[in-house]
Amino acid sequence: MKKICLYLLILLYFFAGINHFWHPSFYLPIIPPYFSNPVLINYVAGVAEIILAILLIFSTTRKIAAYGIVAMLIAFIPAHIYFIQKGNFKLGNNTMTPIIGWIRLIIIHPLLIAWAWWYRK
Repeated sequence: MKKICLYLLILLYFFAGINHFWHPSFYLPIIPPYFSNPVLINYVAGVAEIILAILLIFSTTRKIAAYGIVAMLIAFIPAHIYFIQKGNFKLGNNTMTPIIGWIRLIIIHPLLIAWAWWYRK
């Protein structure tokens, strides 16, 4: 089971990283305006996710990847808070609401952190 979850984690971060390049318009609206150059931030996040996914593949770099994912997820917290503060807004064809932001921040985000933390050993 742990190996299957590892493969899923690798795929999640690899494709999430690619998605930053494929659909940047999904990420740009939730980058807080007090960060300069949101386009660069989006691309750096995408590259980081791809690199961390690759590092998860190898047992020798898995611990570094796990800690890196946890650090990255902590760094994403301002985006989740901004998402909540922004209120209702359109993201593509979907209407994002503060409740979605809260679910992401309070439920999904800690689960993703715990999932990566599981592979630190």
